[in-house]
Amino acid sequence: MGGGIYLIQDEDRLVEMIEQAYDNEDRLQELLEKYPNLIAGDQIDRATPRQWLLISREMPLPAEDEVNGQWSFEHLFIDQNAIPTLVAVKHTQDTRIRREIVGQMLDYAANVLIYWPIESIITQFESNCRDVGRDPEQVFEEFLGIDAHEDRFWDKVKTNLQAGKLRLVFVSDEISPELRRVVEFLNEQLDPTEVLALEIKQYVSEDGLKTLVPRIIGQTAEAQQKKASATRERRRWDEASFFHEFETRQGYEEAQMARKIQQWARHHEPSVEVVWGTGELYGGFLAKLKQKGRKSIVLFTVDISGDFVISSSSYATQPPFDSPENWQELRSRFSSIGLSLPTDSNETRLPTFPLSTLQDESALEQVLKTFEWIVEKIQSEI
Repeated sequence: MGGGIYLIQDEDRLVEMIEQAYDNEDRLQELLEKYPNLIAGDQIDRATPRQWLLISREMPLPAEDEVNGQWSFEHLFIDQNAIPTLVAVKHTQDTRIRREIVGQMLDYAANVLIYWPIESIITQFESNCRDVGRDPEQVFEEFLGIDAHEDRFWDKVKTNLQAGKLRLVFVSDEISPELRRVVEFLNEQLDPTEVLALEIKQYVSEDGLKTLVPRIIGQTAEAQQKKASATRERRRWDEASFFHEFETRQGYEEAQMARKIQQWARHHEPSVEVVWGTGELYGGFLAKLKQKGRKSIVLFTVDISGDFVISSSSYATQPPFDSPENWQELRSRFSSIGLSLPTDSNETRLPTFPLSTLQDESALEQVLKTFEWIVEKIQSEI
């Protein structure tokens, strides 16, 4: 065992805490499940400490080979940026911790992308909450706040999974030098996946006090620089890259709908301009209506995640939709095709819905006709 640490208690009494191994691997797993903060989110990201939403312990993954049945890893957490975090817990005495466990974790990460639909993650989260007598909505609100948009959060989780933006964490009471070198190497080479080790040492006193000391391993200067650079570099989308990626993520039919929307905007050039966004994961394109002597108005946005966003607040404050009558007419036109705008034109919420809701050809045509009418009404005021 290593040396101890010391606590100062009542009347300056010095209490020596001696390092002690965990009784078994299950005990360390239980502690992580009960106290997610042990994953040391403040060490992973000092500027914005990571917070953890527990999805499940012993998360199952279907095996490709049905003969071998299912396999699982110890924990799945998701942080506040919707990044899935896979946690493998092994005791120091487990001799597999360097080779077999590393290979197993990489298998987990690869198969998560193929076999793990977002619906399964949500179901596991809700089931886990009910198992401990908690309401899933309340747990989610405590995690991200009462104003958090739950559907958009899960959409980001799906996008991160598809993009391979994961975090792999190896947890043990002692990280060997060999495992440390493997983790540091993987963390420097894999992008955007982050690979870390977490050492959680246990210290106890003679009278039964316990202290747990977590320490993140694997964040070399080179790895941090690479990943920080990747964060700073914002991808600029264009027509070819966007539709290639969009079809990969959302499928052919939704990509065709997105193309029709973009073609509508291009048909109205030069009055309407298509602007391509930036962002490795969440970029897209927007349609802006140009106005002489006035600021351009954003009509709508099509996001890489498959969302269609109506930018109603950008033209609600300008003629003719700054009048209650015209605003109500606008709401009525969208309502007739099943899309809801805020009652109050001053509300900043942007109505958002999946393109998949417009799979009916007539529904998409009606949306485009509505924007045709919007453009005509705005231009008539210029």
